[in-house]
Amino acid sequence: MRITRRLEFDAGHRIPNHSSQCRHLHGHRYAIEITLSGPVVATAGAADEGMVMDFSAVKAIAQQHVVEPWDHAFLAWRQDTAVVNFLAGIAGHKTVLFDAPPTAEHLAQTAFAILDRQYAGEYGGKLQLERVRLYETPNCWADALRGEQ
Repeated sequence: MRITRRLEFDAGHRIPNHSSQCRHLHGHRYAIEITLSGPVVATAGAADEGMVMDFSAVKAIAQQHVVEPWDHAFLAWRQDTAVVNFLAGIAGHKTVLFDAPPTAEHLAQTAFAILDRQYAGEYGGKLQLERVRLYETPNCWADALRGEQ
């Protein structure tokens, strides 16, 4: 059985080598969907009986490890020194650095790597992260899928 939980966050970024508008500083209302697979809990009387995982627990893990760190942050490529240095000059600014340009594709892969470790230990190791879908806009997204990392 597969389940999916969607969360949203706001963040800024830029793709410095892009040939169009995305090379400029800008922001998005991102959405992230986390898809997990596993058996339906069959323990009679359990709070999560009939579920793969309680959706609130799916949310809590994603919220703590991806959404909260990235929300209202500037997602920057470590090699984009002009922006990194500029942001470092703003006291208390929330900046998250990445080893590649913060494209939807790279953000989806990074979120998958972070969350895969977190969900793996849940429910006796019976859960598996299958997909992280990261929406940069309502019409544009990237999927990071198990086996394609």
